[in-house]
Amino acid sequence: MDTPDAREAPARSNAPEFTVSEISGAIKRTLEGEFGRVRVRGEITELKAYPSGHIYLALKDEGAKIRAIIWRFAVPRLSLKPENGMEVIATGKVSAYGERSDYQLIIDRIEFAGEGALLARIEQLRKKLGAEGLFDEARKRPLPLLPRVVGVVSSEKGAVIQDIRTTIARRFPRHLLLWPVPVQGQGAAEQIAAAIRGFSRLPAGLPRPDVLIVARGGGSLEDLMAFNEEVVIRAVAECPIPLISAVGHETDTTLIDFASDRRAPTPTAAAELAVPARADLLAALGQTATRLLQSGQALLNTARLRLSRAEARMPDLPGLVGAARQRLDDRAERLALAPGALLSRKRAALDAIAPRLPHPRETLAGHRNALALLEMRGGAALRRMIDRRQTALHRLPDPAGALAGRLREARLRLEGLVGRLEGASYQGVLARGFALLRGADGEPLTEAAAIAPGQRLTATLRDGSVALLAEGGDAPPAPATPPKPRRKAPPDPRPEPKPEQGSLL
Repeated sequence: MDTPDAREAPARSNAPEFTVSEISGAIKRTLEGEFGRVRVRGEITELKAYPSGHIYLALKDEGAKIRAIIWRFAVPRLSLKPENGMEVIATGKVSAYGERSDYQLIIDRIEFAGEGALLARIEQLRKKLGAEGLFDEARKRPLPLLPRVVGVVSSEKGAVIQDIRTTIARRFPRHLLLWPVPVQGQGAAEQIAAAIRGFSRLPAGLPRPDVLIVARGGGSLEDLMAFNEEVVIRAVAECPIPLISAVGHETDTTLIDFASDRRAPTPTAAAELAVPARADLLAALGQTATRLLQSGQALLNTARLRLSRAEARMPDLPGLVGAARQRLDDRAERLALAPGALLSRKRAALDAIAPRLPHPRETLAGHRNALALLEMRGGAALRRMIDRRQTALHRLPDPAGALAGRLREARLRLEGLVGRLEGASYQGVLARGFALLRGADGEPLTEAAAIAPGQRLTATLRDGSVALLAEGGDAPPAPATPPKPRRKAPPDPRPEPKPEQGSLL
C-alpha cells in the first residue's frame, strides 16, 4: 500500500534533458547534414528586399510553403532578378533558424523553371509592349548610308567585338565607340539600357554615333534573358539613333529584335549592315559615272543631230544679205532719179491740158459782169423793201403816250415791292436802332436766360458788328426814343426818254 509520501514523489525517466539551444542546434545539424544542397521548384511569393541587401522570400506550390533567404553577397551572382509570381528552381541548402524554431532555404542560385515558363513570360511581355506600339513598323528608321561613327553596346571580352571591329575595318574603316556592359546575369539588363541611353546623351564635345549595334554571342534562353527585359526594350524604342540588334545566333529571337530598327542574325552581319563595302561603293560609283558619261554623250549626239537638221532647213544667210543689199542699191538709184522723172511727167501733162483751159482775163470779165448784175438786182430789192416799211409805219398810231403810261405803272409796282421787301428784311429793323445778338457758335440769341455772365457775344448793327462781354444782373431800362421818320426816295432827276419819231417799238 502506497504511502502519501510515495504518492507525492515525482516520477523519474531515463530520457536525456536538452536545452532549447541544444535541441535547436541538433535539428539544424540534422537538416544540413541530411539534405545538403537541394534544388527546390516553386513559385516566388512574399518577396521583400531589405536595405541591408538581403532578400527574403518564400517558395510555394499547391500543398506547402517554405521560407527562403538570399544573402547580400549572393545577390549579384544571380542570373535573374526574382519577382513575385515567378516560377523558379532555387538551388541552396536547408538550414534552421533557432530563434524562431523555423527552417529555411539559403539560396545561392535561381533559374527559371524550364523554357516553357520563360517563353510564357516573354510572350506576355511581347503582347504588352506590342499593344503600346513599340514594335510598329512605322516607328522604324532607315540606317545611314555611310556613318561616321559606329557605337557598339556589348561585352569588351569575347569574339563579338572582335568580329565587329574586323568586319568594319575590312568593309569601310569607321570610328568605333564601345560601351562595355555585361550581357547576362543580374543587373545586365539595366546596364544595357543605361548604355543605349548614354550614347544618345553624349555631350557636344564627343563624337555621337550615327548608328548603334547591340550585340551578343549565342547562348541558352536563360543567357539571353537580359535582352528580353522591359527596361531594355523601352530604351531601344526611345533611342533617337538608328539601332541594329544582333543577339544570339540566327535562330535565336529576342524582344529587342522587334523594337530595333534592323535585326541582324549575327554580330558580323550587323557590322555589314552598319557600313557598306568600299569595293561595292567604288563599283557602283564607277557604273554610275559610266552611265552618266554615256547619257551625256547621247544627249550631245542628239543635240548635234537636231542642230544639223535645223541647219539644213535654214536658208543661206549670206546669200539673203547679198540680195537684200543689191535691192537696197537698186532702190537708192531709182529714188535719186524719181524726182526728175516725176517733174517731167507732170510738166508734160500740164502742157497737154494747157490749150484746153480758158484765159484768166476772160474768166475775170465774166465774174465782173455777174457781180454787176447781182448788185443792180440787190439795190432794186432794197429800195422796194424800204418803201414797204415806211408805208407800214405811217399807218401805225403815235406810241409815245402808251409807252409813258406803261412806265409809270411799272415804277409804282416796283416802289410797292421795295417797300414790302424793306419791311420784311431784318436790315430795316437794324436801321431803326435794333441789334442782332449772336453767340460764339453764330446762332442768334432771342432770350436773356440763354446768356451766361462772362459769355462772349457779337452784336450786329446797321453799319457793322461789335464784340461784347456779358455781365451779371439786370440792365436798367433804356429811355424811349421816337422813331425817325422814314425818308422817301428822291425823284429821279433824269427825264423820261421820249420815243423818236419813225422808230419801231
